[in-house]
Amino acid sequence: MLLQRNKLGSVRPPKRCRSDMDNTSTSDIVIINGNSHPDLANMVAERMGIKNGGCSVFHKSNRETIVEISDSVRGKDIYIIQTGTKDANNNIMELLIMAYACKTSSARSIVGVIPYLPYSKQCKMRKRGCIVSKLLAKMMCTSGLTHIITMDLHQKEIQGFFDIPVDNLRASPFLLQYIQESIPDYRNSVIVARNPGVAKKANSYAERLRLGLAVIHGEQKETDADEVDGRYSPPPTSAYSNLLGNSVEMCLPAAPRNSTPQHAPTSSNRQRTTSVSVGVPEHIVKVKPPLTIVGDVSGRIAIMVDDLIDDVQAFVAAAEMLKEHGACKIYVLATHGLLSSDAPRQLDESPIDEIVVTNTIPHEIQKLQCHKIKTIDISILIAEAIRRIHNKESMSYLFRNVTLED
Repeated sequence: MLLQRNKLGSVRPPKRCRSDMDNTSTSDIVIINGNSHPDLANMVAERMGIKNGGCSVFHKSNRETIVEISDSVRGKDIYIIQTGTKDANNNIMELLIMAYACKTSSARSIVGVIPYLPYSKQCKMRKRGCIVSKLLAKMMCTSGLTHIITMDLHQKEIQGFFDIPVDNLRASPFLLQYIQESIPDYRNSVIVARNPGVAKKANSYAERLRLGLAVIHGEQKETDADEVDGRYSPPPTSAYSNLLGNSVEMCLPAAPRNSTPQHAPTSSNRQRTTSVSVGVPEHIVKVKPPLTIVGDVSGRIAIMVDDLIDDVQAFVAAAEMLKEHGACKIYVLATHGLLSSDAPRQLDESPIDEIVVTNTIPHEIQKLQCHKIKTIDISILIAEAIRRIHNKESMSYLFRNVTLED
């Protein structure tokens, strides 16, 4: 190769053609995947124009997970595509072992691409349980992951559990486009929130499509069964009887002997201090209100939106009520279609006309059991996110016009 010299005599580096730059930008990207969703990993690799890395994940006879990476990952950017399915525990262990294997092999960065984050619904403290999402975040950070790409977290606050950057992508543009292009006469539709907790998300969809909003109110939330243990044992009233009776006197300072108090307590001051009659007051029982719909759905297309479809009993009950109130068609749109247990059979027998989910979770078997399930491909969004992160470009374009309620 001939080196060119400028007027000052210094050596000018040779110009590189555009094809060399393109090859260099993707040569240090390695995409590997576990057993959770290999089809999605192949689709992402195909869209990026690179080959899926050689990584085999299998289980021994004692159910231990073995990971073998055939290609070299030293100094490269690794993207592990592993989503959550019904076999959540194995999915998590496969991800952790793959990340740790790349870490010990001197990978430059390890990005976990987790379209559906398992245990995302266990992000609040319940009774004597724990916040499992926090535990999972700590395990992922310890395993060697340096970045997380996920989609439509159940609660946006889960990002705060991680000590590494988290990009929470949104599937709402795909679902909105489906409504506009695939639902006939969608202008005659109304966005429905199956409970008040989804009202903000439904309102965001309604404002963008300029449609009406309806909220189903009165759905009974999951209640904990009464148990006879220390959690429900009432405090003893005898121990508090003397203390509660003398609570006013105990709160007042004692006056010194042979001295006149400067601010003697008056009867008006005593009347402003109250105490409970007997023991600790009980919480008032929350009575379930009658199931009602706030909004008009008569003669209109009802579109229910949510982030996850797992147990479909609540969706079926909401659809039956919408049908009773005169809805002509019922659609259900969600990002993640877990569809556990006999969900396909219940959906097939329900008045729901169509269920639309993305391919963040594999559900090919469920589609064979229920012809109403439709799938939207979001691999292009994941591929674009990986490309931008690798090229150190801004991610703001992927969040354009996205609100916190999405």
